[in-house]
Amino acid sequence: MGCEACVAECPHQALYMNDEGQCNVLENDCVDCGQCVDVCPVAAISLPQRAESKEQSNNTSDKNVISENKTEEKAVKLEGDLSKYQGVWVFIEQREGEIASVSLELLGAGRELADKLGVELSGVLLGSEIADKANNLYQYGADKVYLLEHPGLKYYRTETYMQNFVQLVQKYNPEVILMGATTTGRDLAGAVATDLGTGLTADCTALDIDPEERLLLATRPAFGGNIMATIVSKKHRPQMATVRSKVMKMPKPIFEQQGELVKVDVEIDESQLLTKVREIVQQAGDKVNLQDAEIIVAGGRGLGDGDNFKVCYDLAKSIGAQVGASRAAVEAGWIDHKYQVGQTGVTVAPKIYIALGISGAIQHLVGIRGSDIIIAVNTDPEAPIFKECTYGIVGDALEIAPLLKQPLQQLLADKKAS
Repeated sequence: MGCEACVAECPHQALYMNDEGQCNVLENDCVDCGQCVDVCPVAAISLPQRAESKEQSNNTSDKNVISENKTEEKAVKLEGDLSKYQGVWVFIEQREGEIASVSLELLGAGRELADKLGVELSGVLLGSEIADKANNLYQYGADKVYLLEHPGLKYYRTETYMQNFVQLVQKYNPEVILMGATTTGRDLAGAVATDLGTGLTADCTALDIDPEERLLLATRPAFGGNIMATIVSKKHRPQMATVRSKVMKMPKPIFEQQGELVKVDVEIDESQLLTKVREIVQQAGDKVNLQDAEIIVAGGRGLGDGDNFKVCYDLAKSIGAQVGASRAAVEAGWIDHKYQVGQTGVTVAPKIYIALGISGAIQHLVGIRGSDIIIAVNTDPEAPIFKECTYGIVGDALEIAPLLKQPLQQLLADKKAS
């Protein structure tokens, strides 16, 4: 079916799609791990060698059977008494004392989840000399803020943040933990979930609660974006999820809102740590900040080739917009990956998103649903993006894009004047 689920999941990059849309194997790279077999939604892949090995493994010694039983016993013990877990937590990511916008967005989402569960919403803030940031968190919905301050927490390190976060979880037993799907959030979430022996759903696009079972319903694209999967953790707590920036709407702050501050004692022995921060180096080069752009002009495969992609640059320059691209345009080599919009690129929420020659694969649509206005131009009237856009134009993007310049310039000028 050409879903490419196996290509994305192969840990050794041994699979690729040929020009006919068929999956091929790089035999020298394939190690017969069977991960492609496990993820294939239609059982189109088989590994005879693996099946034979599995049959042989069923005839293992009593020693191996005992080992498996011990693993099962451990899993049962992890379930414990789930009723003792209460509350929704949001990890408040900060860098140089500045709160990441995704954390404030998650406070808005967390507020809805907490209200459905009938529990408190708490922010967990780690750093050094950042106590003054707690008031901002109350304004965005937090009932309580757990503050962990220590010079050793000024800069993010997996060891220090994970150890202190896990200790806090074990003491207060939250029911749900949300983190931003940033470089820091992904690293911390994986480390915390592993240490606690609980489940984690990454890169979620929607969150909800089953009030009867008190289950977090975490939805994300799966099998190369061909389906949307809702994942639950029935037997383990806390329930954890990461969410990308701009996926959730930023809540409106309530400036008079107050909350409870819980200062947590922190002890860090640097001599016992494996890592130290020696220097912080700011990244050099062109800055591409699609997440904060108010207007984005993005191009896709429908533009035909790299030379035609300049129509995006021309329109973007005329209206003061940022340029973006679909995954297909990036993979074709027309533009750098840092401009890629979608589930496998950057999630955006501009005031205006203009899609030129983008059909609208689910991975792309997930990344732009936070946009206030979506204008789509495509020659295919059945393109999926027309079901999501605010305004759709069926036509050649190379002809339509120049015609959009003057109306958009006038619209933006009128809005600025008002």
